[in-house]
Amino acid sequence: MSRTETDREDLLAEAVALVRRVELRVPGLPENLVAGFRSDGRLSVYFGGDPAYHFDAAGRLRRAFVDGELFRTQGTTLARLRRTRTPAVTELVRWDLPLGELKAFIERMRGQCELLLRATEPEASAPGAVLRRVPGDDHLLPELRRMLETILSTDEPLAPPIKGKR
Repeated sequence: MSRTETDREDLLAEAVALVRRVELRVPGLPENLVAGFRSDGRLSVYFGGDPAYHFDAAGRLRRAFVDGELFRTQGTTLARLRRTRTPAVTELVRWDLPLGELKAFIERMRGQCELLLRATEPEASAPGAVLRRVPGDDHLLPELRRMLETILSTDEPLAPPIKGKR
């Protein structure tokens, strides 16, 4: 784990794990948004530097970075992972969200996904503008819309627990 965090200067260029990605300007958002898919179909959405949401191929939340904190699915809740530092070591302290906080978190995440979905609708009154995409000829907005619809309609918003990942 890195000892320090830094803001990304060019998220679209740096998100190389997202083999298909797009940068959008979305009305109502202060920063550009980057969304993209990994080769296995998992979606990541970066609303500027914060928040960022990472979904499995079924549209369930796996990980997130919100308000400067890391979150990871536990299957039935999210664990907040807070970094604590000393001069010698960085540790992650885990705290599972209680039901009320989990519901608020999911509601906020879905609200942001809804904003993105509305901005990518072909008939949107305030459409988002595609600024760049990788690869340059990829038109992934229809796939992005389908995944956002899946995220918003699922009854199981959390992916199974992440095991053995560091």
